[in-house]
Amino acid sequence: MSRCRPPALRNTALLATALTLLGCVAMSAPALAAEAPADGVYSTESAKAAKSLMLDVVHAGNRLVAVGDRGHILYSDDQGKAWTQAKVPTRQLLTAVYFVDDKHGWAVGHDAQILASEDGGLTWSKQFEDLKREAPLLDVWFQDVNHGVAVGAYGALLETTDGGKNWQDVSDRLDNQDQFHLNAIAAVKDAGLFIVGEQGSMFRSPDWGQTWEKLQGPYQGSLFGVIGTAQPQTLLAYGLRGNLYRSTDFGSTWQQVELKAARGALEFGLSGATLLADGSIVIVGNGGSVISSSDNGETFSVFNRPDRISLSSVTAAGDGNLILTGQGGVHTTQPNGAEINNKKAGL
Repeated sequence: MSRCRPPALRNTALLATALTLLGCVAMSAPALAAEAPADGVYSTESAKAAKSLMLDVVHAGNRLVAVGDRGHILYSDDQGKAWTQAKVPTRQLLTAVYFVDDKHGWAVGHDAQILASEDGGLTWSKQFEDLKREAPLLDVWFQDVNHGVAVGAYGALLETTDGGKNWQDVSDRLDNQDQFHLNAIAAVKDAGLFIVGEQGSMFRSPDWGQTWEKLQGPYQGSLFGVIGTAQPQTLLAYGLRGNLYRSTDFGSTWQQVELKAARGALEFGLSGATLLADGSIVIVGNGGSVISSSDNGETFSVFNRPDRISLSSVTAAGDGNLILTGQGGVHTTQPNGAEINNKKAGL
């Protein structure tokens, strides 16, 4: 029996930055049965792929790997100066990517698709899809090469214990009767896993996904992302209208972090974050927002790019600069998010 949510909730729910960038996407309720992966359909090769909508970027060892629209997956071995398009068995929008080491990675996206790579993102195979859901997976996390978790629209929670050979729907582990969209999942140091989503929903798991506790969060609007800091038990959750919250006790209590832009409080949605090697944190979002913290998220400096492009994710370029993704593809910038060629202008 399919599970259905009230039309009012379905029509007004936001599916993280993937959908805020693309506009409204109509979706129907999910079905539990998975369809067999389709063969023979690959992303179209394009010289402009690096300038198309890209939603996530991560490191696979020293390599950068980015995913986005039309099944495009790009990789760079020179810190983002040049990008090569991988051969990918889908043309669906890919929303997130995660590498557990320099070889093994997974990407998720629309049609509940899950792709896997064993060679650092050069080639990909399709592990799972569920066409009947007509809804995307929005984030993925792996503990090691065997155990992984994917989250998505309408409360989708999938788990594998064999590297993705088999994926099980374990959505019933969550107390999520309204089937709120699950937008992001992250590990928190010395604590466990944390999920955030629609209407401020929050769930935590101290046993790395076997059991989950529903939390009463500090915010009733949608949360698009979550990230653990370098400190134990400490994490940040962020979402609509520049709302950013910090917890030092694995989500039991929260403090709002004020974000001051040049013209007042930051009110752009925040969508993606990274923890840099030195422990600093960078979060990006709409309106070209790039915010940075060097004190484990207690305070942030705010920069808004003059182009005001919507940004969805960020990672280190490896040379002190940043790689941003979003509208217009992948961008290499200064550490504060400004264009590299604008240094003389004081940006």
